[in-house]
Amino acid sequence: MTTPFPHRPGPDGHAAPPPGCPAHGMSTGALPGTGLPIGRVNGTGPGEDGPAPDGATPEIPLRAGPRRLYGPEAESDPMGLYEKLRAEHGSVAPVLLHGDVPAWLVLGHSENLHMTRTPSQFSRDSRRWRALHDGSAPPDHPLAPIFTWQPICVFADGADHERLRGAVTDSIARIDHRGVRRYINRYSNRLVNEFCQAGHADLVSSFAEHLPMMVMAQIIGMPEEYNERLVQAARDMIKGTATANESNAYVMAALTRLVKRRRIAPEEDFATWLTRHPAGLTDDEVSQHLRLVLIAAYETTANLIANVLRMVLTDPRFRAQLSGGHMTLPEAVEQTLWDEPPFTTIFGRWAVGDTELGGQQIKAGDALVVGIAAANVDPVVRPDVHASMRGNRAHLAFSGGPHECPGQDIGRAIADTGIDALLLRLPDLQLAVEEHELRWSAALMSRQLRELPVTFAPRPPQDVTGPPNATSPVPRPRWQVDSPSPGTVPSRPYVPEAAASPAPEPPPADDGGPVPVAGVPEQRTGSSAPRRAWRAVARWWRGY
Repeated sequence: MTTPFPHRPGPDGHAAPPPGCPAHGMSTGALPGTGLPIGRVNGTGPGEDGPAPDGATPEIPLRAGPRRLYGPEAESDPMGLYEKLRAEHGSVAPVLLHGDVPAWLVLGHSENLHMTRTPSQFSRDSRRWRALHDGSAPPDHPLAPIFTWQPICVFADGADHERLRGAVTDSIARIDHRGVRRYINRYSNRLVNEFCQAGHADLVSSFAEHLPMMVMAQIIGMPEEYNERLVQAARDMIKGTATANESNAYVMAALTRLVKRRRIAPEEDFATWLTRHPAGLTDDEVSQHLRLVLIAAYETTANLIANVLRMVLTDPRFRAQLSGGHMTLPEAVEQTLWDEPPFTTIFGRWAVGDTELGGQQIKAGDALVVGIAAANVDPVVRPDVHASMRGNRAHLAFSGGPHECPGQDIGRAIADTGIDALLLRLPDLQLAVEEHELRWSAALMSRQLRELPVTFAPRPPQDVTGPPNATSPVPRPRWQVDSPSPGTVPSRPYVPEAAASPAPEPPPADDGGPVPVAGVPEQRTGSSAPRRAWRAVARWWRGY
């Protein structure tokens, strides 16, 4: 790789210490606070990958150098990279961002909590970053959509943060969760209609990538802007790609149009609530906060849906417990937030002054990265990564402190309601390939499943134009997932036996109660009332 910074590692792999790099501290060639000589970038000093090249001066790799959070290693195995960094440096490790810009990756669970809960030491104001002042992170940097300061709550501290965050949280509190679940159910069934007759589908591109954007566009107030371009732009703009800035501009143009419309014609939606909040947000502040909510909710939920579906289809714990009734979908979602968090990292925090964290000397203006996935498997708090985390919400999937994600319950609702609707329609889903054939793509902030191919018995589409659940009066089978055993791929999907029932379930009346079905006598057994009550609760939970 050719680098624009001659003092940073070039094609030969050597790592001369860049000025001000946090990995070198005050002493050239030494790790901060240790005086230990540093090895080459990505841990390629002698003794790790063989002897030094001919003519090179041997180095003593007492401690490895900073590793890149981008490139082949970071993209192919981010969790493996985090564990290498943990073994080499402990709970806080020196890393290099795109363009070999230095930063710190926080790996420890308690260290991440301290950093996110102490804004007086670790600010969210990116204007403090020394890399901005010395030109290392120019305005056209691939990560510019993430770190460029904007008038939004995630880049503010203190009173400014309280004012802006208050506008967001107050507006989120006005969202009708029952109404949202109704939209989630309807959109889920609309997406399933597009592939249910084929008997096979890719649940990432056909379901997980689209459902969150459809729902969030409705919540924000711009369902007419939903299209494939918006979906792909939302995914691209946080990846640090060459087109990230272009994708950011596309999303912002749509949101700017929305704000102008809502100033003139207010409606009952999130955009209107922000424009009319007593905090008095400007048009720019409203647009930027809409982008924040849209992208954060979309990316996390798309990844969460894909990850939960993969684990349901491949992990024996989920197969047995979900189909056996011992684990609910919300509990499966929570376990996934521990094992495969939607965001692997969040960039960033910036040191207000010289300080110490995890045994490392942090300098004023240094950048820090919240290591979500690494913290979730920190052996200090989770010595057995295979142990069930049922009922434990101490994960950092939504960060922590005053900047913790305020819309996390909406993301959970989209995931568990959407997946429930999918599995009710296609209860015989099976993975179409062996688990080891699944492929991932990773960027600085997320690790995404590329495809999740499945097979199932073909079914006709359902009418989704009427009230949700207004379907033909047939028994609803309890959904069941069956996956191929290791080393085998099923030749045909498994179809469960039809659930035995003395009579079809009657469709709901307008008031939510049962109505008689022609040709079926009303059942008046002693257990009918509890069954009707349970069905009413289930309908309420799903939003209809």
